[in-house]
Amino acid sequence: MKKILITGGAGFIGSHVVRRFVNNYPDYQIVNLDKLTYAGNLANLKDIEDKPNYSFVKIDITDATAINELFKEGDFDAVIHLAAESHVDRSITDPTAFVMTNVIGTVNLLNAVREYWKGDYDKKRFYHVSTDEVYGALGETGMFTETTAYDPHSPYSASKASSDHFVRAYHDTYGLDCVISNCSNNYGSHHFPEKLIPLAINNIKNNKPVPVYGKGENVRDWLWVEDHARAIDVIFHQAKTGETYNIGGHNEWKNIDLIHLLCKIMDQKLGREEGESAKLITFVTDRAGHDLRYAIDSTKLQEKLNWVPSLQFEEGLEKTVEWYLTNEEWLSNVTSGNYQSYYEKQYNHK
Repeated sequence: MKKILITGGAGFIGSHVVRRFVNNYPDYQIVNLDKLTYAGNLANLKDIEDKPNYSFVKIDITDATAINELFKEGDFDAVIHLAAESHVDRSITDPTAFVMTNVIGTVNLLNAVREYWKGDYDKKRFYHVSTDEVYGALGETGMFTETTAYDPHSPYSASKASSDHFVRAYHDTYGLDCVISNCSNNYGSHHFPEKLIPLAINNIKNNKPVPVYGKGENVRDWLWVEDHARAIDVIFHQAKTGETYNIGGHNEWKNIDLIHLLCKIMDQKLGREEGESAKLITFVTDRAGHDLRYAIDSTKLQEKLNWVPSLQFEEGLEKTVEWYLTNEEWLSNVTSGNYQSYYEKQYNHK
C-alpha cells in the first residue's frame, strides 16, 4: 500500500486533491497534513474523514523538528505539497510569513525527504504545486509556458518562485524525484471567501458592496478546481522526474466581465431582476504591484499526458454559485469563524 503525504489538504485546492485520492485510490493511505490556519477547514473533508485510508495530522511545516518526527514514523512513499500562504494582499502586509511557510516550510520537507528516503528514490516522488504568478505579468497577447522566465512581482509570487527553485535544486543536486506544476486561478466549491469569486457570491447574497480593484481590467485564466485536482492526479502518476507542467483552464476573463457574469447568474438564482446585483459593484484602489494579465499554455500537459479541462467557465461558475447557495451552513460557519472549532470537536477525542 502506497503511503502519500498531502500537505495543505484542509485548504481549498488541497481538500479537492485529498478527496480525489482517498476516493479513487482505496489502496493508498492518504495522510493529510495541515497547520489549520484561517484558510484550513477540516469541514471541507467531512464526507471522507472516516474512511479507512485517510488520516489527519496537525503540523506547521515551518517546524522542522515536527516534520522530521513525522517522517521518521511515517514511511511515506510520496509527498504532494500544496501547503502555502496564498493570498497576495496578505503577502503585501506580512511578507515574512510567506517566506517562512512557502520557502522555509518547503525546504524543511525537502530535507526530511532526503534524510528519510536516504537516497533511495526509486518509486518515491516529491510533487510541488505552484502558481502561474511566478512568471510575472503578460501584455495583451502571449501565454506562459514552462520555459517562461520567472519574474515575480509580489511577495507571494516571490516566495513561490523561491520554493520552485529549491525543489529543482534538490532534484539537480541530490537526485530527488521531483515534479512541479504551475496553475492558473482556481475557482469552485470550498473556496475561502476572501478570494474574488466566493467573496462576490457572499456579498451579492447579502446585498453588500462587491469590491473590484482599479477599473476591473485585470485578466485571469480561470481553472475549475476539480479539473486542477484531476491534473495533479495525472501528473503525479505519469510525469517524468524533473518535469514542470502548466495547468490552465483556457478561460481568460477580465475581472469586471467576470463580476458582471456572476451578478447575472446570482440574479437568476436569487429571483432578482436582471441588473439588480450589478448595482453592488464598487471600484476600489488597485492593489500594489497588481499584474495586468495571466494566461497559461497547457499544451505540454495536453499533448504529453492527455489532460484537458472539462468545463468552460460559464458552466463552472454556475456550478460554483449553486454550491455556495445550497451550502449555506458551510459559508455561514466560515464567515462567522465557527469552522475553526471543527478540529477540536471532531479530532480531539479520537
